[in-house]
Amino acid sequence: MVWRCRGMRWAGAGGEPVLVWEGGRTSGLASGRVIAFRAVGERGCAGARGNPCPVGAVVGGRTTGGRCAECARLERARSVAADTMADDPRTYRVYLAWFGAGMVKVGITAEERGDARLREQGAVAYTWLGRGPLMAARRTEEVLGTALGVPDRIPYAAKRAARVGLPGAGGRAAQVTELYRRATDVPGWADTLEPAPLRVVDQVEVFRLGAVERVDAVVGELVDGGCVSGAVVAAAGPDLHLAAADGRALILDTRLMTGWGLVAAEAGEATTVPVAAVAPVPPPQDGLF
Repeated sequence: MVWRCRGMRWAGAGGEPVLVWEGGRTSGLASGRVIAFRAVGERGCAGARGNPCPVGAVVGGRTTGGRCAECARLERARSVAADTMADDPRTYRVYLAWFGAGMVKVGITAEERGDARLREQGAVAYTWLGRGPLMAARRTEEVLGTALGVPDRIPYAAKRAARVGLPGAGGRAAQVTELYRRATDVPGWADTLEPAPLRVVDQVEVFRLGAVERVDAVVGELVDGGCVSGAVVAAAGPDLHLAAADGRALILDTRLMTGWGLVAAEAGEATTVPVAAVAPVPPPQDGLF
């Protein structure tokens, strides 16, 4: 039987990760569960806004978006991230997210989504800064990003490398707390938002990162006939940390699974898709951030 995956969602009871399949079925990703599949055929465009691609385009194996250029444009036509939904009436929250030493960002998310956005991004720890209308939240994001000198995006390659050798819970909390203090010292932004008190949320146990001792390689793409096989160690953002049968510690970005026809493989089969080594994380410039 051929299955088609829609990627990983943090949608289980309590926010646990699940793989979502066409037709609505989900598969839990408990620690130790063996994932073993083989890609078949060509990778098709995922379409846009719940609709199939009108031309049935074939897309490259390395793209995490999984869409052709036209469907990608349509998907972002009404998007907060693309600044094409300025009239969104929902309440938004501004957050400070920490991914590892030297890796912090300011971002926004719809309040109704709770902490889902922080789990989707793989934020190791975070705190809320404030809540209010979309444009006020967006302005705060820009003001604080500039004032604190932090980016609005952090590459996934850097996030993955930073998950190995994280500081302890106290050290993580101290770094988020200091960042929060620095943010609240920036004048003006709280005039248009309702400030939120400091509450550091640590997601190491949610992601099971304590079990991640090393990362040897990252799956670069799926290919026709290529196999991925391994036992689930941890999950963060869209990534699955897998213990492969040959002893390697691999990361599979589940966004690479969309658009492929997938068939079951035998547990313990060798992973044969292309993989790339993980570059080490350079030390932070100033010892704290």
